[in-house]
Amino acid sequence: MNSLRNTDGLQRLRSIARLLDESIPLPGGFRIGLDPILGLVPGLGDAVSALFSFAIVIQALGSRVPTSVFIRMIGNVLVDTTVGSIPIAGDLFDAVYKANTRNLDLLARHHLDPAGTHRSSRLWVFIVAMVLMLLLATIIALPIFIVTAIAKLF
Repeated sequence: MNSLRNTDGLQRLRSIARLLDESIPLPGGFRIGLDPILGLVPGLGDAVSALFSFAIVIQALGSRVPTSVFIRMIGNVLVDTTVGSIPIAGDLFDAVYKANTRNLDLLARHHLDPAGTHRSSRLWVFIVAMVLMLLLATIIALPIFIVTAIAKLF
């Protein structure tokens, strides 16, 4: 039986997401989890948090989600881990972004509307791929432009 279709499997994932993203109530009704707190430990904290985050992603893989949904979930964890590794600002980002809750919601949407989730995830993957290609092109073109401009001066 699919581990995400049974109540225990989903409850375990909800517990992980809640612990990392929403387990600590703050004044004003806002909640944070252990993710931004772990991020305060330089280097190690974000790595430990990412390992727990990948537990949800691994469960999704076992659930046979489409590749686009799987890539989107990995992207959520990578964004959370990468931006979260920036001292202080990254921890504030972690408190708001809540990648684990996003991934759990994505997984739930996939089970309710597989075709719709697959479509929206394909669009997300396409947009991210285009942004990364533009970034790569800029990284390659900018030094060439600078060298060419300097060469024209001489």
